[in-house]
Amino acid sequence: MSGRFVTRMAALAADAIAPDGSEVRLLAASLRGSMAQFTLPPGAISKPVAHHSVEELWFVVAGKGRMWRKRDAQEDIVALEPGLSLSISPGTHFQFRCDGSEALQAVGVTMPPWPGLEEAYGVAGPW
Repeated sequence: MSGRFVTRMAALAADAIAPDGSEVRLLAASLRGSMAQFTLPPGAISKPVAHHSVEELWFVVAGKGRMWRKRDAQEDIVALEPGLSLSISPGTHFQFRCDGSEALQAVGVTMPPWPGLEEAYGVAGPW
């Protein structure tokens, strides 16, 4: 991918289902990171997971919900709404839910690029 322009339109239908159960629409990717749109339908709750090696940055674009994150002694639950951004470092346990009447949608950047399904592993979560 080095030296090439990457242009990609989000698909109308999900390209995949993430290990946490959310719909994934693949977006642009490069050698150093990949981007995707994650969608969780109204009333849905993701499976709690953590990542072995990747870091993610999320930006909420639609819907309302909550995100639980836990790493060592630090733990929080943050309200998700359009305009909010957050980080998920490697090893952080996280789970999110859609509490509104419209789908929760976030754009996530994964660094390095998402290596495959074996990257995520299940953990215990609050919901």
